[in-house]
Amino acid sequence: MSDSHELVVVVPHTHWDREWYLPFQRFRLQLVALLDELLDRMEADPRHRFTLDGQMAAVDDYLEVRPEARERVTALVKSGRLAIGPWDILMDEFLCSGEQVVRNLERGIRRSGELGGTMPVGYLPDMFGHIAQMPQILRGAGLDHACVFRGGPGAVTSDTFAWVSPDGTAVRTRYLPAGGYGNAAGLLADRGAVAERLRELHERMSAWTLPESGPVLGMYGSDHTAPATDAPDLLAAAGEETGIGVRLATLAAFFEGLPAGTDGLPLVHGELRSHARANILPGVNSIRPELKRAMSHAERWVERYAEPMAALYGDGGEQRFLDMAWQRLIAVSCHDSVTGCGCDETAVQVGARMAEAEQLGQAVCDLIGQRRAAAVPQDALLVFNPSPRQRSGVVFAEVDRPGVAVLADDRDLPAEVALTRIHGTELYGRHIASWSLSEDGSTLTFAVARHESAAFDVAEVREALGEGWRERRLRVRILTSPGEQVPVWAEVPALGYAAVRTPDQGSPADAALPPNDVRCDGRVLDNGLVRIEVAGDGTFRLTGADGTTTAGLGSLVDGGDLGDTYNYAPPAADVLVAEPESVRITRTAGSPLCAALEVERRYSWPAAGDFAVDGRSARTEPVTVTLRVELRAAEPYARIGVEFDNRCDDHRLRLHLPLPEQAESSFAEGQFAVVERGLTAEGGGGEYPLPTFPAAGFVAAGGLAVLLDEYSEYELVEEGRELALTLLRSSGQISRNRIPLRDEPAGPQVPTPGAQSRGLRSVSLALLPYAGAWTSASDAVLRAAEEFRHGLYAVPGAAEASAPLPEPERGLAVEGPGVVLTSARERDGWSEVRVVAEGGADTVAVVESGFTRARRCDLLGRPGEVLPMDGGVLRLPLRAWEIATVQLGH
Repeated sequence: MSDSHELVVVVPHTHWDREWYLPFQRFRLQLVALLDELLDRMEADPRHRFTLDGQMAAVDDYLEVRPEARERVTALVKSGRLAIGPWDILMDEFLCSGEQVVRNLERGIRRSGELGGTMPVGYLPDMFGHIAQMPQILRGAGLDHACVFRGGPGAVTSDTFAWVSPDGTAVRTRYLPAGGYGNAAGLLADRGAVAERLRELHERMSAWTLPESGPVLGMYGSDHTAPATDAPDLLAAAGEETGIGVRLATLAAFFEGLPAGTDGLPLVHGELRSHARANILPGVNSIRPELKRAMSHAERWVERYAEPMAALYGDGGEQRFLDMAWQRLIAVSCHDSVTGCGCDETAVQVGARMAEAEQLGQAVCDLIGQRRAAAVPQDALLVFNPSPRQRSGVVFAEVDRPGVAVLADDRDLPAEVALTRIHGTELYGRHIASWSLSEDGSTLTFAVARHESAAFDVAEVREALGEGWRERRLRVRILTSPGEQVPVWAEVPALGYAAVRTPDQGSPADAALPPNDVRCDGRVLDNGLVRIEVAGDGTFRLTGADGTTTAGLGSLVDGGDLGDTYNYAPPAADVLVAEPESVRITRTAGSPLCAALEVERRYSWPAAGDFAVDGRSARTEPVTVTLRVELRAAEPYARIGVEFDNRCDDHRLRLHLPLPEQAESSFAEGQFAVVERGLTAEGGGGEYPLPTFPAAGFVAAGGLAVLLDEYSEYELVEEGRELALTLLRSSGQISRNRIPLRDEPAGPQVPTPGAQSRGLRSVSLALLPYAGAWTSASDAVLRAAEEFRHGLYAVPGAAEASAPLPEPERGLAVEGPGVVLTSARERDGWSEVRVVAEGGADTVAVVESGFTRARRCDLLGRPGEVLPMDGGVLRLPLRAWEIATVQLGH
């Protein structure tokens, strides 16, 4: 046997894509067959070892079909021969929230623990790059090791390094070079060449090995594969022949033999998004944008509305709905799901699960909101504030305008048919306020309103019609007042609620106008904090209160894309369409609380890519793009909406935003961090290094912050003078064997007509100008992004109009420079709050509540040190970029 640094540890495993080029259920059929055979083999030969891809999803999917196999799985896990967990699913780290990454890990550790034990390794084999805060997340859950493949920078020259989060937390990391999670996939493919291939594996991987690395790691497996039946015998014989010490092990057992510390190891800081060593396939961030929008919206409903409302104002009965929502959210975070790089059937199912998660979150909000709104008069709204600071802002209410409109006017209708449409007091979605029968008895008229305001008994109508009423034929008229959505000003306590009266008949409210109300003059909108001037070509100038100005905002550039769902690939003979054929500017809303202008631009875009000539088609499609610019009272940013009907294939549309100042870098909020990125990307691994990057909450550069409503892709162009935001990227194939910006296929050549994303596309964002360096503006940008992404939530009142307005109620307040709230939920009788110091400097989070006890806990909720509270106030020191979780109780 050779020395330990010459030992080769072979880890049999499968990388299980739950859904990809086949939909979930078709892949699961293969999974069940694979695990049926594997369990039989492992029970028959105790030498076998297997690692089930670091994710519980494969285990749970199998046990749903084979529940009788639970004890067999548990026995193998407890014996140390089968490694499961710690993840619930192998997510795409950039297309889900940091909070969702935590819940994924939390769920995976809990479920694997229930089945015998958790693999104590942050195994991240196939994600398309890695987020900056992953080391802190892993250590916060008690994991001392990470194992990664894609994204490693060129500076990484060994298979072991210390990966450091922005806060300084480091985790010992095993890098998988020279083949990734399949570096030993072909080790036993040719039984006559196993010894030769073992020797080659040892030599190849030893070139990456440090003295501190431990044994050579051979990952024997690939996508949807099982190990050879006689693997133990083949490896034993090859070891004897070569003199190389070799053993089969689980990945958990491999890491158990390594030290947990990082002393002396090379340091790698922050996110791993380099193309230097492997493809990171960045085009997944912009393909099928409808999935990115759906994920972002569903997450926010669950994380920032439903959970905090349930924790502060629920009765505990909502928890099962929240659990179901999280299960669906985590399932669709998979790196082949939310990314959109699978077949169309997969995308449809992913979208449906996202919709269910959002609906579950909305249902919880509806349930709690309606309970509280029962005491609010019908001419008022109950407004919830999802932010941990007191807020003022605009919500919208439906009011009746003066005048009468005919909702329905039926002629010669049997009375029996007419009256069966009435359900209690409800008729056609409104409530009967009064009724009358004409003198000649031929016309029955109902006046309906939005709210139930008086008792109504259909028996009175029958009595008035007299005997034989069923056979009478009548003209039935239903009258109502036209409805209108009007802005309402609300001031709401932190994570609390307040009731506000709605304006009477669409007129301004009686209360004084809020500060920084909106003025609209021609093509100019101004609220004293930001000024918008729309030019004749449809672009606009934006000026902040401090004088920061930029013009030419809002131009659109459409270009070709002959790539696939993984990579953008412009045609050699590209045709860029930037100039509209016509422009129309109209005012669509105007009040002191909210005013807007709409810019309608007409274009002719090439209908499709022309792959034969490496260009775009001569045939064009007419497309109208509507850009809405909106200002609301007291908001320091301009709201932007872009909407169009995509009728074209194989193209990319970007919104161009000139910056107030030339930028050398950008700052993008992602998962518990704001990451700085330059104007270029590092290449070298077989993929052209396009500097297009993902962003979740916002991206800021050169004095302009773009506040985002959905997961997005951006690039700094024109040498940092302009920011280009991708609105749409469409492609008709999962992967193409030959594209100019990638040297090998990323998957099968499966057609994906759905990934052309034809149909309506709507994008919402906001623009916030700021002066000075990012470090001085970060707190203002973080606060604006928080409020833009988490609008006030309004529920109509249900009590009599004469009822008094209930007093406002505050839930829980969190203040502090750069402090961001990411979660507030109930856990085991405690209120658990998670905050992050995203301002990039040491700070103090001040938590004010009605609680009397506080303690720290880790990311899994395990309690730590008791914290002092003074009069219901907790002062929590945070180091820069620290993720901190506290539990509050009585």
